Amino acid sequence: MASRSHRSPSSGRGRTAFVSAAAVAAVALVAALILAFSPDHDTDAGPAAATRVAGTRGTPTPTTEKSEPTTASPSASARTGSPKATASSSASPRPSKKPVTQPARKTSTSASLTGRIKPGVSYDGVATFYDVGNGNGACLYGPTTDVMTAAMNHTDYETSKACGAYILVRAASGASVTVRITNECPLPCAPGQLDLSPQAFAKLAAPVQGQTPITWSLLSPSTSDTISIRYKTGSTRYWCGIQAIGHRNPLARLEVRTSAGWTELPRTGYNYFLSEKGSGCGAAIRITDIYGERLEIDGIGVKPDVVQSTGVQFARH
Repeated sequence: MASRSHRSPSSGRGRTAFVSAAAVAAVALVAALILAFSPDHDTDAGPAAATRVAGTRGTPTPTTEKSEPTTASPSASARTGSPKATASSSASPRPSKKPVTQPARKTSTSASLTGRIKPGVSYDGVATFYDVGNGNGACLYGPTTDVMTAAMNHTDYETSKACGAYILVRAASGASVTVRITNECPLPCAPGQLDLSPQAFAKLAAPVQGQTPITWSLLSPSTSDTISIRYKTGSTRYWCGIQAIGHRNPLARLEVRTSAGWTELPRTGYNYFLSEKGSGCGAAIRITDIYGERLEIDGIGVKPDVVQSTGVQFARH
């Protein structure tokens, strides 16, 4: 009974399996026929799946794919590139134009010919005095019998720009004296300080005081003197140093005429303008004061250590 009971269900399952298999095969055949004759089979199934895979695998990938066409087209790249890159690339032409305007600013700055010492300005400081010896000093004007002279502090001396300037000095007592700058007072002389000749200091205060508070300002004095030119010892047509002497107003620049036009010479701390390669040595000279007046001088030969008169002078201000 047990064995019969076991076989009967087994034969039933065999038939059921056969019928099920046949049904599945029929369904599969119908599905295959439907898919085969479907008009959208070739256009949707493949690409749609590929797009989804690409979109799923790399969210960065579409970004990369979108950026590639922009690099292919220069115009598109300029418009659709990274905002940061576009900002920097579009900004770079603007700063690059700014340096072009720098020379204009430089020209306008150099048009202001005054240095630290400016006309119409009153400066505070202290006056001291020193033994001037024969009157020569850092400005290398040479020995002088003029005792109304002074040494300008290192800061306001400004690489000899103060040389030859006439300064009106006032003490708190109301006393005053006019001096000419012929020397430099080295550090620790403070800005505003003037180191006077003993005779000039005595006009302001008793020498026993040693120093006294002062105010001082630039002068453009009345004078009957004219400007002279001197070539430095050792000057030739191949190297020269040129100095202007006796100018009423501080000198702003000295130029020489060369084949390329007027050439400005650099100024030294010992008050000579140097042409180290000889350009313009022996040629016409043009000097300009801090007020912008230019005087052109011709006929001055290269005669070392000889003071040559020009017969001209800057206007009074």
